[in-house]
Amino acid sequence: MTDYGHDLMFGAFITPTAEPPARAVELAVVADRAGLDLVTFQDHPYIARFHDTWTLISYAAARTERIRLSGNVLSLPLRDPAVLARAHASLDRLTGGRIELAIGAGAFWDGIEAMGGRRLTAGRSVDALGEAIEVIRQVWDADRPGPVQVRGSYYEVAGAKRGPAPAHDIGIWVGAYKPRMLRLIGRAADGVLPSLSYLPGGAADYAGLNRHIDDSAAQSGRDPRRIRRLLNINGTFSALGRSFLDGPAEQWAEDLAGLTLEYGVSTFILATDDPAELEEFATDVAPAVRELVAAERVSSS
Repeated sequence: MTDYGHDLMFGAFITPTAEPPARAVELAVVADRAGLDLVTFQDHPYIARFHDTWTLISYAAARTERIRLSGNVLSLPLRDPAVLARAHASLDRLTGGRIELAIGAGAFWDGIEAMGGRRLTAGRSVDALGEAIEVIRQVWDADRPGPVQVRGSYYEVAGAKRGPAPAHDIGIWVGAYKPRMLRLIGRAADGVLPSLSYLPGGAADYAGLNRHIDDSAAQSGRDPRRIRRLLNINGTFSALGRSFLDGPAEQWAEDLAGLTLEYGVSTFILATDDPAELEEFATDVAPAVRELVAAERVSSS
């Protein structure tokens, strides 16, 4: 069992559809009012039927009151890291600390290249992401003397002014599955954000992700418990339990609590554009998971 003890978070993964124009924003408002902790949007700037994700996050932030917002995940090859850092810090300050940063090294390279981004191999994209994290952290470190100085192979930021600092310590969460990227997370990031549907062995694959992150963190002198374990999930709400995340809210709660207690997953982000499912997830599932996990943590202490 690997429970890292993080507070639990529950979120929504909403399609940034451009038609009808306000649909994704309306769903973000539903998630906010229902009591979810986080609303996220995928980032594929090369898909014309989608809104630009950063513009959507900014607009949704103005329409919501308490929920946190993030990309899921932002495409680094099309998002300059120094600009990304300033944009996140600015919106975090404007929203009173409601912005998080989830980022990916890049996928769908034909689309990225068509939009003017550079095509990288898998290994080079990991190196580029590592440099980008350093740029972002230096920009946010407003109290550090001197300008930003990162002279990398992919990003060179030399002499840029630091700041503004975000309103809170923004987490840098990375979409990752492969060992090299997981080791980078252990050294330099604040969270890992895979999707359950992309794990060939299902939830059990999370144990392997944790091993790579934890070993790397320990080798780098970091406490593995600092690194949040997130998961994009999907499933079916039904009257009768059929399989994992396919059944009533009570079964969902047991399934998700098991992921927390067994693999340390502490943030569950439901992929759905159905407002009724968002409300059921917030009202029936999230409180029950918190109760189950809290009871087990007390009994194990």
